[in-house]
Amino acid sequence: PRPEPLRFFGTTWVDHDNGYAARRAAVSIGSLATAAVSCLVLRFAYEGLQLSDIGGFVTVLVVVMFAVCSALAYRHTWDSFSKRPDPDRQASLRGLLAIGFVGSLLAYFFRTLTEAPGEKLHREEYETARKQHENRTTRRTGNPSKKRRRT
Repeated sequence: PRPEPLRFFGTTWVDHDNGYAARRAAVSIGSLATAAVSCLVLRFAYEGLQLSDIGGFVTVLVVVMFAVCSALAYRHTWDSFSKRPDPDRQASLRGLLAIGFVGSLLAYFFRTLTEAPGEKLHREEYETARKQHENRTTRRTGNPSKKRRRT
């Protein structure tokens, strides 16, 4: 069996070789920087709402929406690192995950501090596939026709 490549890491997660540590550091810094820039963009959007003078209720509603969507996106992204997400549920949450992109970026950042995101899940699946492959391909030793019969 071949290991499944991870985004930004390829198959370096298997043996932690070919710049795995440098990739983890780069992805960690990149996701944190992207989250910071995203928060800056959201601040500009908030200031735009303030300048348009649309009312306090709508402004609070937008802020709460981004906060809740970010929290849900964080939790969903974090859970997807330890178990495979349901494709139908993933498709139905696509809009929520797009709105809460800051939460997903932060989940990615925090996961890269300990491992490549999804590494534990992929390692478990890879080890299971390797064991199944070994069990299927192990051969008997000796010639069975020369086996002594018990009498």
